[in-house]
Amino acid sequence: MKSVQAHGPAKAEMSAPKRQADAGVTLIEMMVVLVIIALVAAMIVPNVIGRPNEARVAVAKTDVRAIASALELYRLDNRTYPTTAQGLGALVRRTTSAPEPSNWVQGGYLAEEPLDPWGNPYLYRSPGENGNFDLVSLGADGAVGGTGVDFDISNNGDRAGG
Repeated sequence: MKSVQAHGPAKAEMSAPKRQADAGVTLIEMMVVLVIIALVAAMIVPNVIGRPNEARVAVAKTDVRAIASALELYRLDNRTYPTTAQGLGALVRRTTSAPEPSNWVQGGYLAEEPLDPWGNPYLYRSPGENGNFDLVSLGADGAVGGTGVDFDISNNGDRAGG
């Protein structure tokens, strides 16, 4: 009987040690997570990487709307839009050319002069041909007109050009 009792505690001591709650993750757990991440990336990345130009068009449309909103705020504060000569820089820093803004907001209306997703400045005209102002990105080719991603993007309709 004594020998049976002696082996009982020895078997219990030989079983796998229990992990403490703060012990972290095992290598197997890490591998499972990495495999799941790799599978998700394999499904998503080709869809995103295959469409960079379409993504730039979407960004340009969003930028045009945001800049148009900043121009509207400028007009509400100063009773006029910046002139073509003042340009979009008037949304970033107070202009000293006429007409000077009467109630320019400290800090400006935009953090920096905007560039379209292709690295070109947005074209700004005030008064515009089709409204109070025209705001245009010339698209991927940086030239007037075009088709596809080269098509011009305007505040007076998502896409303008010829």
